[in-house]
Amino acid sequence: MMLPHDVISTGSLILRPPVESDAEAIVTTCDDPVSARFLPLLPSPYGAGDALDYLGRSAARWRDGGAEFSITENGRYAGSIGVGPPDRWGVTEIGYLVAPWARGKNVAATAARAVTDWLFDHGVRRVELQAEVENVASLRVAYKAGFREEGRRRDAKQVRDGRYADVVTFGRLAGDAVAVAEPYLPFFEGGELTDGVVALEPLAAEDAKDFHRMMAEPSVAVYSVGPPATLEDNERRCRYTGYWWASGQRVELAVRDAASRAFAGHLQLTQVVPALGQAMIGYSLVPPHRGKGLMTRAVRLLVDWAFAGTPLHRIVAGTEAGNTASQAVLERAGFSREGVHRELFPQPDGTWADDVAWARLRQDEPAGRKS
Repeated sequence: MMLPHDVISTGSLILRPPVESDAEAIVTTCDDPVSARFLPLLPSPYGAGDALDYLGRSAARWRDGGAEFSITENGRYAGSIGVGPPDRWGVTEIGYLVAPWARGKNVAATAARAVTDWLFDHGVRRVELQAEVENVASLRVAYKAGFREEGRRRDAKQVRDGRYADVVTFGRLAGDAVAVAEPYLPFFEGGELTDGVVALEPLAAEDAKDFHRMMAEPSVAVYSVGPPATLEDNERRCRYTGYWWASGQRVELAVRDAASRAFAGHLQLTQVVPALGQAMIGYSLVPPHRGKGLMTRAVRLLVDWAFAGTPLHRIVAGTEAGNTASQAVLERAGFSREGVHRELFPQPDGTWADDVAWARLRQDEPAGRKS
């Protein structure tokens, strides 16, 4: 199967084969730290000679049955998108990068969708796409371009610092219906929520050591379910934050003292069930930051954001019957006690503890009005 040297027009974008006049912009794009971080095979630093090598490989890719496009907007280079030669079963893979000046404008998502549709028009049956689990921008491109998530490949890609990273795999078939909806869990505008006293931002790999120490602290560990996680496990968990959020599965947050930016705890919105409009919160606080009302403020911020910015109408929580401090947080944050699940939580001595169930509904009195 040979792909034609077409020019693709989609919205404000024109996709065409790369030309030598793109070289300067390609150097700037490929030498950018974000490009270098998520494309570890790119030379670093990236120079003019590397751009000319790329242009030669682009021409060879067309000859070998694949395709390589420069993405342009108003005549200016905005990025690149490449297609591998389709195999004997009509399957190919695409990859892309976006120039720094064109990011945040849906350039990659628009181009990826248009190229995929073009491939289907020319007999390709299936298009695949892969994104590193921490590459939130690329993950969002896949969802916006109509690709379906199909699984994860553990330690599938080595990054520049030598460690191995997990990769999320996506696919689109020629017959798939493409309905791209708004994300169920939008990202925080500006990257965080804050009331000036407490700040919430996505849990990051840099938080792994603090998170691990907190979870191992006896007053936190006593309420944990399951075996203790290793530091490596918790670092992997922190690296998954953006993927879980972009895919609508959960929100994992670091709770910080707004003034010092010190790590104070962890807050999550998990068990998201769109069909029910329901999710669950859970939280932990490190001992030095207790008794200051930080977690009550954090829970209020997150729940108010969820009701204002997502379709959720019911947020629930569960507390072990003896965890009166956690119950007080929920009461102050506007939650109502709904009942008891008997003997839900396993204990180290082989016994079971009751779970007290709590909920706050969208129409309930705002949390800030409760004393």
